[in-house]
Amino acid sequence: MKRYVALAAIAVSSVLSVLWLADRGLGQESRPAGPADKFLRLEDLERMALQRNPTVRQADAVVRGVLGRRTQASFYPNPIVGVQGEDITAREPGRSKYFVFLQQSIITGSKRRNVREAIQQELVHAETEQAMQKQRVVNAVRLLFYEALGATRLVEVRRELARIAGEAVETSKELFNIGQADQPDVIEVEIEAERAQLEGASAERDLERVWRALATMVGDPALPRAHLVGDLEAEVPAVDTDAVEAQLLRDSPELRIARARIEHAKASLARTRADRIPNLFVRGGLGYNFERFARAKDVGVEAHFEIGMPLPIFDRKQGAIATAEAQLALAQDELRRAELELRTRLDSVVTRYRDARSIVERYPREVLLRAQRSYELYLNRFRQMAAAYPQVLIAQRTLGQARVEYVRALVDVWQHAVILRGQLVTDGLTAPAPVPGEPPVTIEAVPFTVTSP
Repeated sequence: MKRYVALAAIAVSSVLSVLWLADRGLGQESRPAGPADKFLRLEDLERMALQRNPTVRQADAVVRGVLGRRTQASFYPNPIVGVQGEDITAREPGRSKYFVFLQQSIITGSKRRNVREAIQQELVHAETEQAMQKQRVVNAVRLLFYEALGATRLVEVRRELARIAGEAVETSKELFNIGQADQPDVIEVEIEAERAQLEGASAERDLERVWRALATMVGDPALPRAHLVGDLEAEVPAVDTDAVEAQLLRDSPELRIARARIEHAKASLARTRADRIPNLFVRGGLGYNFERFARAKDVGVEAHFEIGMPLPIFDRKQGAIATAEAQLALAQDELRRAELELRTRLDSVVTRYRDARSIVERYPREVLLRAQRSYELYLNRFRQMAAAYPQVLIAQRTLGQARVEYVRALVDVWQHAVILRGQLVTDGLTAPAPVPGEPPVTIEAVPFTVTSP
């Protein structure tokens, strides 16, 4: 009888601690384990990430590169200026001709306009990639922020459960020493305490991992631990998934990029077809004839004029046009593939969001209350010597596990809401995709020739 009374005292102490932990709830400011001397809000972390994350600067550099190509494409080809000498001999130094010439290439077939149109679509691609990269970084920070809040709360839960189990071990050992508890009961309590210690250590390591990932994401791996200002239970996000789907299929940056690539491929095809029309060159020169002693030779100033173009007899850009047509077909099918892949990802995220929200809505009034009630019933039965103490331990473990599952569901619902509201882009350390550049208009090198009169 004394043994049951003593173990009942242990159980009463445990249930009071668990009830205190349950009454604390989750609606409090999250404080990470370990030393921290400042507070960080989500807005602070987002601002740090946009300033320090290298992928944001990479996306900015991609835009600057396209702007540079657009500027370069606006210039007309430079003219060629030079000097030419003819009939220069050592035996007759006065028998020679010298010319100053100027040559200009004439771009035909709207090639320059087609190049500018293609580069404009590159700019749309680059600017969309830039905005998407910033959204990707912000989303990644938010995901890790809510994961850190949940990890912090789990550390607190695990610590309290470990403390309860540790107190139960000390009390049971004292009772065993005075003959009021049996050794099997002591072993059961010790096993539960060891489990609680292992789970607590695992929660601590997981929190450290999440914090390192968060610090890395904001671009400062040495960022010291700080108190995170946040509340998982305050205003649990409600997302209109139908509205998100409509908005995503209309404004998704991935689809905007795919549409820009189609327009780019069309401009590239038009430019390739225009390449069948050869560019012209115009050349004019002014010189002086020094052949003073030759009869029937004009002595003095001479001028010449030339205009020419390559003849498209063999190379009519057949292969280049076939390649450009294939690129256009590829871009059109890529848009359809991107849309289907986006729908698949959306369905997956929506399903996980709804599952997590269902747990968050039902667990407090269904699972947690019933687990609490089950624990109390087993405790009362133990007091009446109608149940063994291991049953009380099992009920206590079930209650603790329910609280862990509830915290994880809160983290899941916040994270999936972030993904849905953030256009399904994540992975804030993934480098932005390069923008394929449109090659410049090729200028044929035409040799300078002058026919002597």
